[in-house]
Amino acid sequence: MLLIHPPVAKPGEPPAGIARLAGALRVNGLPCRVLDANLEGLLWLMEQPGPGTDTWTRRAVKGRVGHLAALRERQTYRSSDRYVRAVMDLNRLLAVAGEESGATVGLADYEQADFSPVSSADLLRAAAEPERNPFFPWFSRRLPELLDDIRVVGISLNYLSQAVTTFALIGFIRQRFPDLTVVLGGGLVTSWLRRPAWRNPFGGLVDHMIAGPGEEPLLALLGARPESRQPPLPAYDLLPLADYLSPGLVLPYSAASGCWWNRCSFCPERAEGNPYRPLPASQALDELRTLADRYRPALIHLLDNAVSPSLLRSLADTPPGAPWYGFARIDDTLADYDFCRALRRSGCVMLKLGLESGDQGVLDRLHKGIDLGMAARVLENLRLAGIAVYGYLLFGTPAEAEEDARRTLDFVVRHREAITFLNLAVFNMPAFGDEAIDHGTEPFYGGDLPLYTGFRHPRGWGRREVRRFLDREFTRHPAVAEILRRDPPLFTSNHAPFFAGG
Repeated sequence: MLLIHPPVAKPGEPPAGIARLAGALRVNGLPCRVLDANLEGLLWLMEQPGPGTDTWTRRAVKGRVGHLAALRERQTYRSSDRYVRAVMDLNRLLAVAGEESGATVGLADYEQADFSPVSSADLLRAAAEPERNPFFPWFSRRLPELLDDIRVVGISLNYLSQAVTTFALIGFIRQRFPDLTVVLGGGLVTSWLRRPAWRNPFGGLVDHMIAGPGEEPLLALLGARPESRQPPLPAYDLLPLADYLSPGLVLPYSAASGCWWNRCSFCPERAEGNPYRPLPASQALDELRTLADRYRPALIHLLDNAVSPSLLRSLADTPPGAPWYGFARIDDTLADYDFCRALRRSGCVMLKLGLESGDQGVLDRLHKGIDLGMAARVLENLRLAGIAVYGYLLFGTPAEAEEDARRTLDFVVRHREAITFLNLAVFNMPAFGDEAIDHGTEPFYGGDLPLYTGFRHPRGWGRREVRRFLDREFTRHPAVAEILRRDPPLFTSNHAPFFAGG
């Protein structure tokens, strides 16, 4: 079997999904190959631009090798100017290379004229015309090298930015290797399959589509029964670990699918009915320590929607063997300063916190379960413990009005010393959540595969008004602007720990 991680996703760390699947196949005696087409394809595409006619492109072409090396060196992350230049020049190379295909390619995104990732008709056309994809010259050569003796191809489609190229890959495989079985899984596929009254428009192209964790369905599809009681470890050694664009190996690890809180209004996880499926904390910690011993990562990235309190306590008691970061909920676990100190000693260099709002009424109406007084204590505890905070704010929910957003600004300003990085997002209404009906939906964008829908804000605080507030007021406050300037461009939270001491 060949497992593929398609373009485009941030190429800073190996893909956790296909590594976990490869580990499950390996422990059950099933041979497989793994292709990080995202990393390989992006590196190939960066080599394509010629000298160019503009100064920026000429500089980027000349500095390409040095920029790639710089992003793999720790010293670069001590100089924001050097880092930003390397990232933006490499991104420029991708943008120039995609122009002829009508594509806007970047280190973190992908768009192509005439091909919408939320339209099944466009995705089917991407499969029918794979030569229009900017990665086609690369994958039309690379895939035949790997597919000669393969019976099944599995593709992990997680993001909208991967969808168009995923279907171009599938189209090429169907044209050149029509007898192969094609299996499609991943986060985006799970969202599609969990839509009410889902009808598969890709039946003539994709043989099987899998929702949620894929290990058991894939083994069943291959006619294998789990032969080992030992939980399979991700097989990261099948991937080119030295080639990712980070200063040392970043090891991604998931201890759970779904969210243990699962009560927030407008949550996509809840709208899709994704169950919370955690590994026992003791098992997760054993796996982390084994992986850290085996691969010696520079950083562990915990992928859980929110690391559970039980796993946080286990990490505090028994360090995993490498610096680490991940998402956590603001609750009384982190309100204990001594516990935050223990987390720092265990290797925690950064926590991502979904505060969403600095107004208590908004938080209550969203069922976030966050008390602002406690949030203030958590932020201060983490600051004193030496743990960086990547804060996430969400503007324009039906629970918020403009005056509430100003209270969020006041909260951030008061706690600016404890907030290291900020992510500012404008609310999108999940297309199939219960709340969408209550707030009057309207088309958000064309296509039959939307994840989100428009809505009429009950207090007139629409997307246009929100963006105007963010552009003209929120981001212009000196305290907020200083925080935003720290954010690593394009790689954002994936590289932030290296600037925070990770």
